[in-house]
Amino acid sequence: MTKLIRWVLPLFLLVGSAVQAASLPDFRDLVKDASPAVVNISTVQHVNNNVSSRYQQPDGLPEDMPEIFRHFFGGQGGQMPSPYGGSEDKASLGSGFIVSKDGYILTNNHVIKDADEIVVRLNDRRELEATVIGADESTDLAVLKVDAKDLPTVKLGDSDALEVGEWVVAIGSPFGFDYSVTAGIVSAKGRSLPNENYVPFIQTDVAINPGNSGGPLFNLDGKVVGINSQIYTRSGGFMGVSFAIPINVAMDVAEQLKASGKVSRGWLGVVIQEVNKDLAESFGLDKAAGALVAQVVPGSPAEKAGIRNGDIITRFNGQDVTMSSDLPHLVGRVKPNDKATIDLVRNGKRKQVEVVIGTLANDKDVASQNAHAPDANVKRNDRMGVEVTSLTAEQAKQLGSGGVLVRDVTDGPAAQAGLMSGDVITMVNGESINDANDFGTVVAAIPSGRNVPMRVVRRGSALFVAIRLP
Repeated sequence: MTKLIRWVLPLFLLVGSAVQAASLPDFRDLVKDASPAVVNISTVQHVNNNVSSRYQQPDGLPEDMPEIFRHFFGGQGGQMPSPYGGSEDKASLGSGFIVSKDGYILTNNHVIKDADEIVVRLNDRRELEATVIGADESTDLAVLKVDAKDLPTVKLGDSDALEVGEWVVAIGSPFGFDYSVTAGIVSAKGRSLPNENYVPFIQTDVAINPGNSGGPLFNLDGKVVGINSQIYTRSGGFMGVSFAIPINVAMDVAEQLKASGKVSRGWLGVVIQEVNKDLAESFGLDKAAGALVAQVVPGSPAEKAGIRNGDIITRFNGQDVTMSSDLPHLVGRVKPNDKATIDLVRNGKRKQVEVVIGTLANDKDVASQNAHAPDANVKRNDRMGVEVTSLTAEQAKQLGSGGVLVRDVTDGPAAQAGLMSGDVITMVNGESINDANDFGTVVAAIPSGRNVPMRVVRRGSALFVAIRLP
């Protein structure tokens, strides 16, 4: 029996290993087919400072990189020769991929931003000078063009069909090591990052490092589903979380850049905020979801469609708005002058409105309020723990509505809700506030022990807070 076990066990382990290996994806054919259309992008920016100094290594490389590695990036620690009268050449590295046989290439805007020279190196080691057809900072995308014909191209996939848990592969030039291949899975979709309003990022655990930026993210069919763009890091290197721009978003931007050199985005004209648990309770919602309209921009498509402050947008063109950050992605992809259908909740009732989407221009600022208003008509509300005064005529004109200016906040519900001196209260529990007398009347009628919504304008930006009164 012991001899039998000794014979069977290795066979069992061998079979188990074979089964496990068979269940893992094989990327060899994908890499062979896709690599010829992936490019390395190097840029040079001529910095005219008339000061001779040591060679500056490309952006994103560790300061303590060994000297032998510095050599691979164009210098060995000495001065970098320059024909520009004492200026230095600031170099950067990135990746990209060819989307048309006549030489159109996609990459990140931050790879080529402010570059004086852009050189694209192909898989066959040809080096071609590239020109910028167009760039868009909002999505961090750029379209380049090289003078060549019959170039290899990538196959484009459908990023909307991508599912969490799928295997994906990145090909790029991390730290200048051309055609490095890394693989992982899709960790999440529709991620919103700080200061990135118009890209629902694909989150992966694919190893991405400086130099991968602008390179393609492939699915197992060998089709591009994203453009590797950012990583989350505390060390400057990969820490297991990377983000890619969905190819559907990228190609829409690319086509506009090719056609006109600029990008037009849909604009609704609302300032929105997240719906947390307390706000959901205060508005009578079953769960915390949707985009709460804190402010409607005067003259905007939203105002023309009848959207109001305090509305909660739950769906846009048939797609759920779970987080407030979902809405800018959806609106931005609608072409200006197209119609869109919005589902919202107003005063606990569901409503559907149709809106003609406008064109996004520069942000419109709402005038901030002066905390030092006249002392006349100052009223203290002990139930809320706040001292308020009516707005002056000029302040009301700037704001576009009535309200009360918060002069002082003491211990109490207002302080617990985060109210601050200088805030302007324009609405409480769905009731508009015109002046200090209105405020006192509305607050007195609020039921005890229940969260109610209060709209506040703070330094020109509107938001709702939930407040619970004793």
